[in-house]
Amino acid sequence: MAKKTTPDNPALKNFNEACSLIADHPIFAPLSVRASIIHNENSPYPEDGWAIVTNNGYIYTHPKRRGEVAEWMYVLAHCFLHLGLGHLKIKENQVAWNVACDVYIAKFLNDLKLGKVPADMESRIDLTIKDEQQLYEQFMIKGIPDTSRYFGTAGVSKLDMNVRETTKRYWGKAPDWEAYFAYGLSNAVTNAVSVAGGHANTISDPALSLTAPQRAKRWFMDRYPLLGALAAGFEIIEDPAICRRFDISIAAIDVIERKIFMNPAAGLNDEECIFVMAHELLHAGLQHHERCLGRDHYLWNVACDYVINLWLVEMSVGEYPRIGLLLDPELKGLSAETIYDRMVGDIRTYKKLATLRGNGLGDILDNGSSSFWDAREGQTLDDFCKNAMQQGLMYHEEQSRGLLPSGLVEEIRALGQPPIKWDVKLARWFDHYFSPLEKTRSYSRISRRQSSTPDIPRPQWVHSGAADDGRTFGVILDTSGSMDKKLLAKALGAISSYAQARDVPFARIIFCDACPYDAGYMPPEAIADRVQVKGRGGTILQPAIDLIQQAEDFPKKGPLLIITDGYCDKLTIKRDHAYILPKGNDLPFSPKGPVFRIN
Repeated sequence: MAKKTTPDNPALKNFNEACSLIADHPIFAPLSVRASIIHNENSPYPEDGWAIVTNNGYIYTHPKRRGEVAEWMYVLAHCFLHLGLGHLKIKENQVAWNVACDVYIAKFLNDLKLGKVPADMESRIDLTIKDEQQLYEQFMIKGIPDTSRYFGTAGVSKLDMNVRETTKRYWGKAPDWEAYFAYGLSNAVTNAVSVAGGHANTISDPALSLTAPQRAKRWFMDRYPLLGALAAGFEIIEDPAICRRFDISIAAIDVIERKIFMNPAAGLNDEECIFVMAHELLHAGLQHHERCLGRDHYLWNVACDYVINLWLVEMSVGEYPRIGLLLDPELKGLSAETIYDRMVGDIRTYKKLATLRGNGLGDILDNGSSSFWDAREGQTLDDFCKNAMQQGLMYHEEQSRGLLPSGLVEEIRALGQPPIKWDVKLARWFDHYFSPLEKTRSYSRISRRQSSTPDIPRPQWVHSGAADDGRTFGVILDTSGSMDKKLLAKALGAISSYAQARDVPFARIIFCDACPYDAGYMPPEAIADRVQVKGRGGTILQPAIDLIQQAEDFPKKGPLLIITDGYCDKLTIKRDHAYILPKGNDLPFSPKGPVFRIN
């Protein structure tokens, strides 16, 4: 739409009002949301006319033309009908074809009773018209009558259709203008029935105008229970300006804010919108934004796209858009994690691939904030997505809606199983290295005597002294300035508790950031009690690892626990080890030991 530069300009006010009214009309709404109306002095507008239309969907209007609202509505509808009726074709006699189309549109608008014919354009139609093609053939034989040259919007005897526009304005395939016009006619008929039945006040009632993405959302809610609950919880954003701001070529999803962005300029029909919306909903339902876990966000997005697109094609959900989406049959049956691992070996190639958002951009937007999710709604975002997918699967199976890919069913059911917490995994790690100590009977110290037999001393169960040899481990603490204090407290508290429970007598503590600081051996109960963090400088962990590996008083087989936030260089470790990281962070290299992520 044209930008209003002069607030008190009545001519511009009439033009803007006409644009708004024609955009709300059910017949022209699908066309107007995808076409571009240019209303400025730098455009190739007709100097002696009102407007011209190009094959790429541009409508160039005269910026200085004074007209009533009804007149501008007539002119804009005339241009939209050129697009919707497929008139922008190259013919043998382009002038005759343009005039034939203008006369046919004038008859159409006269029957529709839309707008008002401008004073410098013809309104009387004396010809018997069947269609524009028959009229064109008649003009080719008998010539063009002089009165027929006044029906165009570019001026007398001027072409109001530019069929050779070369400016490319759409990513992927060009819009199907005739299909959009058919959707508009269908909407108009539906709305007319609704008005006649008393369900709406006027045929232009906004409640009756549904775009293709809105119809796709309603389709999921009415007919596809697997994703219906998820679709109901997301808002559809179709603002072209917002999509341009976020560089969204076709679609994207913001799970945190519960919004699905659909760019109307992508030119998707109803079936393609169903496919694209199912794609975005599966991103949310399978929690791909949470499962990234420190991986490269874009490559993880691409890996998930491969999996989702294969499932949707197999399930025949909607129509696969032929716009270069990621689809590789050789990856069928693989998980997103497996595909990601393959992609890491050839990052340069996969970085050039395009998602629904565009080249080099992921369609999972991750800049949201959890504060947008209202806690008063009674459940968290993760719980909502999990419950929606599980209930959808249950309804899908109960209603016998067809078979689903086994991989998709496994992932949905896995959502119902809570993940093993990091501290439980850490406990298992301790169990692996520190098995329970065997107890033996000892007479070196007499235990308590029983009251019934006070003269009979009984042996005491004690741990074997040799069993304590080598039962220790090293703890390397990243004390750099970027390290969270709460993370350190949680990690040290868990280590202290598990070490005491497994009868570990001492642990070797080393603080490290810019340089290592050896705190020596500490009993487990003192680790979380009196430890004072040293440092808070930069992150260089390798000196601390070298120090403990070369220490003569540390067992050669003693394992290491490394607590870090992940912002460190590649480490060289020659003994068993494990990492404790914050949730969402990852190491810049492939870790050889297990990784425990603190929630």
